Amino acid sequence: MPSSYPRSIQDLIDTFKQLPGVGPRTAERYAFALLKLSPDEREQFALSIRNTQGMKRCSQCNNYTDNSLCAICADPRRNKQLICVVADVQDLSAIERTSEYHGVYHVLGGLLSPLEGTSPKDLRIEQLLARVKASTDTLTNRQTVELILAFDQTPEGESTAIYLAKELKPAGATVTRLARGLPTGSDLNYADEMTLSSALSGRREV
Repeated sequence: MPSSYPRSIQDLIDTFKQLPGVGPRTAERYAFALLKLSPDEREQFALSIRNTQGMKRCSQCNNYTDNSLCAICADPRRNKQLICVVADVQDLSAIERTSEYHGVYHVLGGLLSPLEGTSPKDLRIEQLLARVKASTDTLTNRQTVELILAFDQTPEGESTAIYLAKELKPAGATVTRLARGLPTGSDLNYADEMTLSSALSGRREV
């Protein structure tokens, strides 16, 4: 069915439809909400999008950054022997909001999912193993690297945690998981700060 909107508006609607979870009606609402902004506000919106073109991935943890290292990896106050492994940057942000975690991160870029065709080679698992090996090689006998596996309480999160625990233990790292404070089937980035803080403090070795 032909659109009744001018081409520029329809293009804007189609662009919003590319976002995850955004259907035609929602895309239409977003487009007209944007059109109701003042010209200066629309220009600022466009500028914010253009500014992401120079965004890079942190060479250490795979977080988004404007530089070679993200602010977390570059912070000398962070405990570099404590690595929280998360599926994506939104999960990292959720844990940061607790203000209870003072280690660093490793962003896998997803979870293992045979149904979606996501295998270990599709994630930053080899980089994690290399990072752990490099860290453990520089430690003394009294020191250890701890990896906290912080994934969604879903079948994909469970299978990823099991796989990583098996791969990481031979590297000499201590592997822990968040306590079972998160509801089964829940997404980590939707958990409130109190629940996440409790899950972090109550983490258990696997």
